[in-house]
Amino acid sequence: MYAWCRTRGAARDVKPGATALISLGTVTALYRYPLKSMLGEPLVSVAVNHTGLSGDRTHAVLDETGAIGSAKHPRKWGPLLSCRSRVAEDDTVEVELPDGTVFTAGDPDLDARLTKLLDRQVCVSASAPDHSRLERAVPEYEGGVPDAVRASASVDGTGEKITAGKVAAGTFFDFGRIHLVTTSSLPALRSVHPAGDFDPRRFRPNLLVDTGELPAFAEDGWQGRRLRVGEALFGVLVPTPRCVVPTLRHDELKADPGIMRAIAHEHRVPVYDLGRPACFGVYLDVLEPGTVRLGDTVTREDES
Repeated sequence: MYAWCRTRGAARDVKPGATALISLGTVTALYRYPLKSMLGEPLVSVAVNHTGLSGDRTHAVLDETGAIGSAKHPRKWGPLLSCRSRVAEDDTVEVELPDGTVFTAGDPDLDARLTKLLDRQVCVSASAPDHSRLERAVPEYEGGVPDAVRASASVDGTGEKITAGKVAAGTFFDFGRIHLVTTSSLPALRSVHPAGDFDPRRFRPNLLVDTGELPAFAEDGWQGRRLRVGEALFGVLVPTPRCVVPTLRHDELKADPGIMRAIAHEHRVPVYDLGRPACFGVYLDVLEPGTVRLGDTVTREDES
């Protein structure tokens, strides 16, 4: 028979010679963002394949230089966060502009409206060209960008100090295909910046997991472990380095630069060769596809 015990707030299923199953929490919200750096859509369930959540970040806005539209460079691309994207019933991607008008990705009228919104020639694309680049604003506080790239920053035509890099090959993802955030880490950030609204939507997770009594940033210890969520199996990669996006306005959530300063104060951790960037959440890779639903249990599978 299996024996259950409580380990640092997590329920542990122990059986000698078998995989230990540790219950970490439940899925309390699901989100996808069909068009990069636009507001996304909440979901009740979603199919997960080896490229991530079905329909997630399948499109992006590009300009004539090959820059990928990302609110990580707010002076250049910030207005994208005033738009919303969703997957329609026929699997096309729809974009709702700030005035409420809706267009389908691929419609030249959408490109024209986004060109006007951003004040330069842009188009919506379903693929990233080889020469594309991703630009990030460099905040002044330590941990705002990886130490390893801060020295390479330069001032662009907007007057913003930025760094430039690539997206994950063949995708519009910055790195991991899935982003997970836990509820138990939020109180630690609120304690540093009590006036801040640490609504999880600021951090643009795919999975928000209610981790109950687990300690803050327990997810740091999941690196290299496997998580079963519903029918899907994920591998935990690394903590998620944060950019300026959580400080920007999201829907009714007001802009607040104190959000990222709190993370930089409370939680800078080593990530690969990037130094100790400010991190919140973890990136996941997909090991086994399947469907994930609200309320699904999140279980860590440890070899015993």
